[in-house]
Parts: sequence; structure tokens; C-alpha cells
Amino acid sequence: MFQFGKWFQHGLIMLFVWSAVVQAVYANDDREIRLQDISQGSLIYKREGSRTYRQLPVVSTDVNMQITGMILRSRLKQSFSNTSDDWLEAKYVFPLPEQAAVDHMRIQVGERIIEGQIKEKNQARKIYNKARAAGKRAALTEQLRPNMFSNSVANIAPGETVIVEIEYQQLLQFRDGQYSLRFPMAMTPRYMPGGTPDRHVDDNRIRALNSGWLTEQNLRNDSEAISPPVNPGREKLNPVRMQISLESGFPLASLKSAYHDISTSQTGSGKYTIRFAEEVVYAERDFVLSWTPEADKQPRAALFSEQKGADSYHMLMVIPPEQDDSQRQHLSREIVFIIDTSGSMAGTSIRQARKALLTGLERLDQTSRFNVIQFNSYMHMLFDSSQLATPQNINKARHYVRQLRANGGTEMAPALQAALNNQVYDQDVRQVVFLTDGSVGNEAELFGLIRQGLGKSRLFTIGIGSAPNSHFMRKAAEFGRGSFSYIGNVNEVDQKMRTLFRKLESPLMSDLKVDFTGNVPVDRWPERIPDLYDSEPLMLIWKSPGYGMGEVRVQGRRGEIPWQTGFPLTLAGSGKGISQLWARKKISEWMDKRLTGADQQTVRQRIIGLALDHHMVSQYTSLVAVDVTPVRPVNKTLSSKKVPVNLPTGQQYTKILGRMPQTATSSDLQMATGLLLILLGLFSAWIIRHGRTSSCV
Repeated sequence: MFQFGKWFQHGLIMLFVWSAVVQAVYANDDREIRLQDISQGSLIYKREGSRTYRQLPVVSTDVNMQITGMILRSRLKQSFSNTSDDWLEAKYVFPLPEQAAVDHMRIQVGERIIEGQIKEKNQARKIYNKARAAGKRAALTEQLRPNMFSNSVANIAPGETVIVEIEYQQLLQFRDGQYSLRFPMAMTPRYMPGGTPDRHVDDNRIRALNSGWLTEQNLRNDSEAISPPVNPGREKLNPVRMQISLESGFPLASLKSAYHDISTSQTGSGKYTIRFAEEVVYAERDFVLSWTPEADKQPRAALFSEQKGADSYHMLMVIPPEQDDSQRQHLSREIVFIIDTSGSMAGTSIRQARKALLTGLERLDQTSRFNVIQFNSYMHMLFDSSQLATPQNINKARHYVRQLRANGGTEMAPALQAALNNQVYDQDVRQVVFLTDGSVGNEAELFGLIRQGLGKSRLFTIGIGSAPNSHFMRKAAEFGRGSFSYIGNVNEVDQKMRTLFRKLESPLMSDLKVDFTGNVPVDRWPERIPDLYDSEPLMLIWKSPGYGMGEVRVQGRRGEIPWQTGFPLTLAGSGKGISQLWARKKISEWMDKRLTGADQQTVRQRIIGLALDHHMVSQYTSLVAVDVTPVRPVNKTLSSKKVPVNLPTGQQYTKILGRMPQTATSSDLQMATGLLLILLGLFSAWIIRHGRTSSCV
């Protein structure tokens, strides 16, 4: 026993010696590190054939927003710094508001600025690739989804910082007496149903791919492009600085950020400057800012105009009169709740969704029918068809909801089909309430399913979590003739669900019509005016030749009560940027026509024409900027690197993408190396001991 103890002691000594040797080998380049050794947010990449990663500075973002009335103008500066010895091409996928009109891009290196030009998408890509190959500095901004964009920046020299500046225009949201903006700063990984993994990927990748969650491998269509690598570490990447200048035009009763601490200073009547309370925050959850006018300053309408060339552009917001409780009608209703229980909902999201659904169940009366459908990799219905909301059925539903857990893929289509197909009861109102983070990559397929199967149902989407796919959520509600709500914190559930159910229980503002006087042709958005729910405004944007003088008249019905109003265009205020908003809305409208049988080539040409005329990024156009002078020597190769993004706050990596990714110094390798070193140490101790024994003989 004593001899074994001495052998083990010798083994430990040899283990430390061998460990020091291995550490020295791995440390031969002070820039080469292991993933688990990273202590700050970093851009990392791995050379071909290397076992270790290289660490680069983060991609940092500075945001400057100017808000005037209903319009937001935003400038993003993304800095790409290269402290490696390689020439780099950086690729960065980032979110923007789904209704953003991206119209300017420039790249800056030192004092040199190169302006971007809007080009047809394939042409822009060819220009960029040619400049990339020639060693010229170049940048390419592309739209992957209406709320997801990418920046590619080529030929960043060792030790160089390249700044890419992007500008966009956005229409603010006004709802329930409150203005708000939402700036997305994180992306939930997208799930794509089906697909066949590349046979060359390793077993761990194949398991992730078979689950449907999009990783770096290309499954089909553009799934690779919309799937940036996800940072698996605890340290955060991509710091963001923000400054907002707000000119509301009226005194405010409140100004608040829902999910970030802010500092606010008032610079005049209705004028404010807003910043993050900390100097920077990391891009891991969406930023939401809202402000409410003082009670006696609540606007009932807003009218703005912009003259651009030979055309006039106008924007009208009208808030229909509120209905008092005595006018409310009791309608027989059927409500189907759909709840997403996929892996991306694990953590805080599923808790928010369960609480929201339980709150919805409490609002049902015994004359209503209801059902609950959950889905992840599979779909399951609480009842075969909707049942009366009796105490017994409600208790059964509560128990069912409390047991729900989040795991697996996001097979959304079967759940939507089940909710829309079971229209068997003759109710006055049939409403589908859909709670999800919308983390799917097959949005167009699902929009088509909703449009074809909607029938007499109305679809209301509720975005759950810190970074829901707002493009999918808003468009799904639009195709479903419902509305979109967003719950980003469990403390908001009661208030947000009460607001939603008040809408569901109120009659619509329907039969809305708009007439334009002045005998001039008008190209308006929306072409078809939707019904409005309680506390929702009517928004109109239109283009007309000349100065478009005359009047716009709006009429409709609130339940059985008629309502109408009119606005002379001479009362319109100045609204810079309305032409961009009109073009963005018309592009979105043409994209929707792809799902209604419109000729695809016609749609493409109309969108390209609108985007080129208004200098905007779209599905078929991109911004490209190229410096004229080559900077990369011909004998230097270019390394292409993807910038990782943070997983949104509250989400769990292993629930979405399987086990943590294996690095070149994986735990399996470390365990094997450690075991080998112990055996070597014990063997060395035995040799030493054996040698001493032999010498004594």
C-alpha cells in the first residue's frame, strides 16, 4: 500500500510535467485559444486544419435614432476590427424592424468613405465578389427576410477597422393610446421543417440538423444564410450603444423602456434624449421604447405630406371613436388556443406562454367553446373538437397547460391546420389565439396555409420571449385578419392578455371605405382596408401626381353604428420620408401577391422598379459599396469568417441546438489526455522504482 502511494505521488508529478509541456505547445501562438478560455465577448474563427480558435475584437454597433412625429430615421454603425495576421472577410447577420426601409449604406476606413449603391441583387453580388477577388475593400448589405439582414465586408487588413453605416426609415406604431418602437437586437435560431443533412457533417451536426434547427449547414433554399453561428458561451458578444432624439410634438404622460434601463433628459417641450443607463448593452434581447401623450393631448388624427419630384406622398392616421360599454354586444364565440412548446420556448418563454394561456382560459364564459393545441416536433389537441367552457372542461385545460414543457422542433403547420380545419360549430365569432416565438424559416409556406385555410376564423398572434420573429408574427396576423401582440416579460402577461381579450370581445370597425377628392389618380396602401379592432388606428399612405390637393374622406361602421370623417389636405404637416414608407409598404404588398397566384416575374419586376426608384434594399435588390483601389496583396489569401450572435435572453442552447458544440479541445479529448498522462506518470514511477530496486541487487 505504501509503495502504491509513492507510485501515485510520482504519477502526479509526471502529470504536472506533461501538462506543462502540453500547455506550452498550445500556447505557441498567444492569439490561439480554446472556446472555454475566452473571457470576453469576441469574434472567433478557426483556421483550416487548426485545433484552436483565434480571437478577434467584437463587432460593435452604435445606433442613432431621430423620431419626429410618426416617423423614425435610424443610423447604425457596425465596426469590424481585425487584430489577426490574416486578411479577413467578415459576414454578420443582424435583425432590423420588419417594416424598416433600408436605403443607405457606406463604408469608412480611416478618413475614406465609400457610398453604397442600390443594385439588382444578383448584380450587386457579382460586383461584390469581383471586388473581393481583386483585393478591394467592399461591403454588401442584403435582405434575407424583411426583419433579417446581412453585411459582408471584404478585405479587412490586419490591424484595420472598417465601419459599415446603414440607414433606414420606419413608421412608428400607435396602439391603445400609446406610441412605441421596437428595435430587435437578437435572433431566435430559425427552424426549417424537413431537409436532408450534408453527408460530410459530423454526427453531432447531423443530430442538430435532423431536429430541424438551422445551423451553419445548408439544408435548402436560403437556410444557411438565415442561420448565423450561435455563441454557446456565457460571455456576451456584440455590444450596442444607443442614442435616441425624440420630438413627439406633444407633452408626454409617460416615457419608458420595457426591458432595458435608460437615462432620459428633456431638451424642450415634447423633446427628449434617451440613452442606455449603462454605456453599452449586449445584443441579447429586443429594445422596446413607448411613450404616452398627456390625457388631454391624445391625438385623434394625424396628416402629413411630402413632395418628391413630380409626385406627392401623404400619410393619414385616424383613430375611430371609442365604444362605451353600453354598446357592447354579447357574441357566441369559439376560441382555439395554440401554444408553441418547441425547444426555443424553453426557459422563460414557456412560463410566459403558460401564464398567458391560463389568463385567457379565465376570461371564457360557459357559453363559449374552446380548445387547446400544443406543438413541437408533434402536434396534440386537448379535445378532438372545441368544447363548452364548463368548469370541468376549464379545470381539465388548466391541468393540461400546467404540465406543458418545451423541447423538440417547431413543426408549426400541423397545429395551424388543425386549428383552422375544425370549423364545425356555427358560432358568431371564431378566433384562434397563437402563442409562439415564431422561430421558423418557412414563413412563406405558413402564410399560404393561413390564407387558404382561414375561412371564418380570425388569427391573433402573441409574440413570446425576448426576441420573437416579428415578421412572421405580424404577417401571420395580417393574413389571418387579426392582430399581433408582444409579451416580453412574464409581468406583462395579465395586462397584455386583458387588452387582447377586450379586443376579442368588442365589435369591429368594419366596412371601412376611403374616398379621395380632386380627380387625381391615387396609388394607396393598403389596397384593401382591413377591419379594425378596439383602440387600433386606421393607417393610410398614398401617392398622387402634382400637389394632390383636395380632401380624403373615411367612413365605416362600429357594430351597427355608422361613422365618417374628412380631412382637407391643406391641413397636412410636413413629413420627410413618407415616400420611403410608401415604397416599403408597396413592396410588402407585392411580396404578398406571390402567395395569391400573381405572376412571379411580374412581382419581381415591380419590386425591383420600386426599390431602384426609391434606393431601397428588398428581396431582389441590395446595397453594394466598393473602393476603387486594391489593398490586399496578390500573394495574401482571404479568410472568410461568420460572426456569431448571442442566444436571446432566457433561451437554452441545448434545448434548441442539442448538446454544446465540440471544440478542438473537447471534454472527451481532455479526459483521454488526462487518463493517458496519469498512466504515463504511473509507468514512469514504476520504471524509477524498478530501477532503484535493480541497482540494490
